[in-house]
Order: sequence, then C-alpha cells, then structure tokens
Amino acid sequence: MKSSSFHHFDPTRVPSPCFVVDVAAVEENLKILRRVQDESGAKVLAALKAFSLWKLGPLTASYLSGTCASGLHEALLGRDEYGGEVHVYSAAFTEADLREILTFAHHVVFNSFAQWQRFQPLIQEAKKQRPQLHFGLRINPEHSEGSVPLYDPCAPCSRLGIPLSEFDGQSLEGISGLHFHTLCEQDFLPLERTLKAVEEKFGDYLHQMEWVNFGGGHHITREDYQVEQLIGAVRAFSAKYNVQVYLEPGEAVAIHTGVLVSEVLDTPFSTMPQAILDTSATCHMPDTLEMPYRAGIFAAGQPAEFAHTYRLGGMTCLAGDVIGDYSFAEPLQIGQRLMFDDMAHYTMVKTSTFNGIGLPSIALWDSRSDELEVIRQFGYEDFRGRLS
Repeated sequence: MKSSSFHHFDPTRVPSPCFVVDVAAVEENLKILRRVQDESGAKVLAALKAFSLWKLGPLTASYLSGTCASGLHEALLGRDEYGGEVHVYSAAFTEADLREILTFAHHVVFNSFAQWQRFQPLIQEAKKQRPQLHFGLRINPEHSEGSVPLYDPCAPCSRLGIPLSEFDGQSLEGISGLHFHTLCEQDFLPLERTLKAVEEKFGDYLHQMEWVNFGGGHHITREDYQVEQLIGAVRAFSAKYNVQVYLEPGEAVAIHTGVLVSEVLDTPFSTMPQAILDTSATCHMPDTLEMPYRAGIFAAGQPAEFAHTYRLGGMTCLAGDVIGDYSFAEPLQIGQRLMFDDMAHYTMVKTSTFNGIGLPSIALWDSRSDELEVIRQFGYEDFRGRLS
C-alpha cells in the first residue's frame, strides 16, 4: 500500500465514508518539492485541480511559491487560503470571470490567440492598474507521453494549447511566458523528451520569454522519481534561455498521503459474491470508471488471490457503479470498514452527489502525534444547495 502511514490506522475512528489525510505525509511531500525549488531555481506551484484541501493552505504556502488554477473559483481559493503567486489558465475564459481574475492573479495564461486578442481592452486596462501582471500562452508541442487519450493533452485534435502552426503571423507583444503540459503521473524521462520537442518546435520563441511553465503531471515525490535529473534539467533550461521556470505538481503534493474509509452495507449474491459499500465509484471515485483505474484496498488482493472474492459496488442506481473485483482472506462482514489507498489527490475534488448520495466526510490525521480531527461533514443541505 502506498499510503504506508495508514497501516496501523483504525478506520472506525472516523465516520464512513470519510477521506482521511495524513498531515505528516503531506509535509514530507512538500519538503521534497521545496528542495527541488531551492536547488533548481524553479518556482513550484500547488495545482489546486488535484488537491484543494485548503485547511492545509498555510502549510503548503510555507514550502511552495503559490498555486495554479484552472478557473476563477480555484484562483480565488488560492488567493484566499494559500497566498503566494496565483497563476490561472483556462481552455477559455468568460468575460465576467476574466474581469475578476485580472484584479488579483499574477500570471494569466491563454489557450488561443483569439482569446488573447479578444480581451485586449480588459487586459490593457488591468495592466494600467497592475503593471506587475504577466500574460502567457499555452503551447501544444504535439508530443504525446500519455497512454490514456482522455488524459493526454497532446492527443490528436486536442483543444488544449496552441500548436506551432498557429503562431505564423501572430504578434507576441505583451506575452512574457509560455506554458506547456504533456504529462500525467510520470517521472523525469517523459519530461526530458517533452523538453526536447518544445525546444525543437518553439526554440526561437523561448529566447523572447521571461518565464516558461513546465505544467503538471510530474510525480516528483514518488519513491523512484529522478529528482537530481529534474533539478539539473531545470537549471540548464533556465540558463540557456534566461527564463524563470515554473512547475505545477498537483498529485505530487498529495500522493501517498490519504485514504478513503468505506463501510460494507450488504453482501448479496448475483452470479458471484457482491459487496455493496457506502462508497460509490460514480460519486466518490470516478477515475475508476474514467481511466480505468483500480484503487488499492488495505488487506485486499486481486481476484482469487485470497480465498474470498467480491465485486465491490456503490449504492447508486447506476448499473456500472462498480469499483472492481477484490479478494479477502476472510468473508466480508456487514459493518466492516475498508480503506481505499492513496485517495487524497483528484478523488476528493471530483466527488458528486448523484442520487443524493452523501459526500464523504474529511478528516486530518497526524501520524506523528496520532491527533485526529474530522474537519468537515456533509448532509442534505449540501445536496440541496447545489440545486434550486
């Protein structure tokens, strides 16, 4: 199990379902990211799209340079709860959102020349009020490193980023940086290949920039990540082009730091043993359906690895609300607690209330002191408040 500090955590200490995040594990990740920042000269930003547990905003801010956001609301959260620099990119901005973003963001990155040009009146007015504002463009190096098209920003016909062909005849006046993002849960070697593609295609433009953002998807805090190589590559790139490099890890802040506690509600039989949980793939773990992705469970194995195999599913009416098939050494019991591994990143930010299913509670646990606090519980009003 990746969230190793939870091997001795008692899941009955929290309500079910519940996300439990180990503050100590988060801080260990932040220390590694801070080392990369200090030794490479890069500025590291926490990507809120992956991990938005803002109760840990002050802790994150004490190690990193700021946050990056995919729209207005994430940007406001970064400003209000984290501090530091606020960087915002969107596939397309609405005028109302951009007008507000321009009042507080530090970097605003556009996805097309059309949006950059359309909003020039707003941009120029904002620059008068805040001369320190920086603007950038997201580029598409058309270099795929992802194996799942759904998560590959450089897949054919991607709407994310501007390909080199669209730069012909365009003015870069007012643009101080470029942004690219090609990775998803990957180590240094895919980044190394990406940098080569970016330099080959956009090298002439890089010399005109003040900063370059390498995007996210860097699993920097993973045990086997080549941290030294990353530090060297950032330093070399910065020196070659005389730019400030930014990194935007999201998962790297939170990998191996949290679990999702779930309870067995029923164990019916339909062709094979089933187990219905108070945790739903549809509502609480959508990546198990989208990727597809198999979540680990403490003390469970692959089908038939142990004596008792079950198909685990949620409470919703969706036939496909299936988490997967798992085996256990002993038969599952009604009321038994299970812990899904490595659930802090992305899972928490993707939850929904389909069928009116309740959102998991959120708890902070510190494995150093064993201090535990349930910081948020959700109920009917949270479901009702989304609708009208």
